[in-house]
Amino acid sequence: MAHWLYKSEPEVWSWDDQVGAGAAGTYWEGVRNHLANKHMKAMEVGERGFFYHSNEGKAVVGVVEVVAAWAPDLADSKGTFGAVTLKAVEALTRPVTLTAIKADARLAEMVLVKNSRLSVQPVTDEEWRIIRELGGLRD
Repeated sequence: MAHWLYKSEPEVWSWDDQVGAGAAGTYWEGVRNHLANKHMKAMEVGERGFFYHSNEGKAVVGVVEVVAAWAPDLADSKGTFGAVTLKAVEALTRPVTLTAIKADARLAEMVLVKNSRLSVQPVTDEEWRIIRELGGLRD
């Protein structure tokens, strides 16, 4: 299964908001980037990703899981964009900051390092393992 990273500005939708959405999760609406949309279309139920606080905090703070596959965003009148539904799974014991990620040579090729503006991005299995480890989580 693939792994992902979802960016959210905490003042708009925070990790605490995501946790508060409960088991039903939340529809990850509002993404208007074609590549990010393509990534969400490729996602399967059960795949997991990192929840990343952008702008303020700039850190991976939790793990989410896809609980519903891509569906059209009803706010998009052209029907081009959509999203998956995500539920919170677990918080990282220690947030993993963008500074820490950039400082770790093993993560130099990570999309977050190379294209930090992309709101939904793939994470390799090795990156997944390293960030979980840095965040105090064990598989």
